[in-house]
Amino acid sequence: MTDAQTRATTGTNPLAPAPQGVRTAADVVTPELVAQLTKGVAGSGRTANHTPFTGEKLADLPESTPEDVAKAFETARAAQAVWARTPVGERAAVLLRFHDLVLSRQAEVLDLVQLETGKARLHAHEEVQAVAVAARHYGRRAAAYLRPKRHAGAVPVLTKVSELRHPRGVVGQIAPWNYPLELSVGDALPAFVAGNAVVMKPDTETCLTALWARDLLIEAGLPADVFQVVLGDGPVIGPEVVRHADYVSFTGSTRTGREVAQGAAARLVGVSLELGGKNAMLVLEDADIDKAAAGAVRACFSSAGQLCISIERLYVHEAVADAFLERFAARTKALRLGTALAYGADMGSLVGQRQLDAVTRHVDDAVAKGAKILAGGTARPDIGPYFYEPTILDGVEAPMSVCTEETFGPVVSVYRFSSDDEAVERANGTPYGLNASVWTRNARRGREIAARLRTGTVNVNEGYAPAYGSVQSPMGGMKESGLGRRHGSEGILKYTEAQTVAQQRLLPMAPSLGMDDEKYAAFMSRSLRLMKAFRFR
Repeated sequence: MTDAQTRATTGTNPLAPAPQGVRTAADVVTPELVAQLTKGVAGSGRTANHTPFTGEKLADLPESTPEDVAKAFETARAAQAVWARTPVGERAAVLLRFHDLVLSRQAEVLDLVQLETGKARLHAHEEVQAVAVAARHYGRRAAAYLRPKRHAGAVPVLTKVSELRHPRGVVGQIAPWNYPLELSVGDALPAFVAGNAVVMKPDTETCLTALWARDLLIEAGLPADVFQVVLGDGPVIGPEVVRHADYVSFTGSTRTGREVAQGAAARLVGVSLELGGKNAMLVLEDADIDKAAAGAVRACFSSAGQLCISIERLYVHEAVADAFLERFAARTKALRLGTALAYGADMGSLVGQRQLDAVTRHVDDAVAKGAKILAGGTARPDIGPYFYEPTILDGVEAPMSVCTEETFGPVVSVYRFSSDDEAVERANGTPYGLNASVWTRNARRGREIAARLRTGTVNVNEGYAPAYGSVQSPMGGMKESGLGRRHGSEGILKYTEAQTVAQQRLLPMAPSLGMDDEKYAAFMSRSLRLMKAFRFR
């Protein structure tokens, strides 16, 4: 009998709702707040967003038209020309002030993130952490990343070379619903400090969070026209953003990412894409299984699994599988689900009906084809319309949909392996390559296996946070999980155009000093041999 069947027959509820808070959506999303946040968002139509906790409407919002998008780019382009001439130190200071404002006023945005996404508050706080870290990093390091660099010239002494970095212009950003603070303004911060303007299209259902961040950046000193927001249906407004942008930043599904890339390629503008994942966690036979079980809960069920880098495939060495799964299932069943605008719940809601349908379809299909539910497996409308219990599936195999398709929900499939080679081969056996996790007591072994995994990030003895939070290092996907990187030097230099300025001195790059063509060719050949002998690079 499954856990769900046990509850149905006994009335017990091991996944009890967490205590509820006293603040409501109406207390947080007031007409005054909506008016403040949507000020400057052009739109002749009207739309609305809703909270997953109850399904009720949060706010009426302006809906942009293609003409509004064109106007937003026109306004941003004029403002960008002035912003680009602002010294980089002044641009960086805006980010550092924004860092302080986010931390001091985090309660405001935590409420918005929870109401718009349905997350537990601790998972919403991950976004606050990520944005603060990115603001601090680029606020401190942008000048060094963007500083002109000297390079060796074609001819030593005679050729002086500098590499300059210019902003691309106006970046078009299409941001997803699942991390509405971090994946909106978090990605825009390096673009701003590099001297660009941004026209952002956040998901309408989570746009209040992005608009709150814009309001705070303006308070921190960013010129308002440099940051434009347009709202509307993705298939209508998204292509318009791509059509006008000088560079495109997109986070979302692989399917839509292909369309964005095609649109950008047609205009010969650059693009960065963070796309889907079917991320694997490997628990080796020497792992600390108690720590691994606790880590698996974080890796699989943070933000109800609606995280591109969360774990959906769990490979456990056969020698420790039973002991690990006993602990993992027990921890999963003890999770508290809730809607409170307060700390206490361990997991929140799915974002909407489409996600709930996808999760239900994957679980039902797997069970019908022979998979076993070790925990969860049931929707929880008693808590909220889109709640679904954190679910562990054992015995998953092709052709079950959950085996290869991205679920993007609180569902993980368990597989057993007998050797490191088998685990690596199976972990690499998908078209995706975004994130992975390896658990072992042997740090060297963990690093060696990590290097064999074809994913943009790998975490040893944690699920996703260490690699993502290490903002000096690049983060992104291999294979069908994306193009380009966020964070580190790549995360800011992608928003720039490189320019090489070479100054030739004393002698031209041509026959001179009485040399004819043949003597010049011989002279240059001798020079090239000497440069190799003296190890010039």
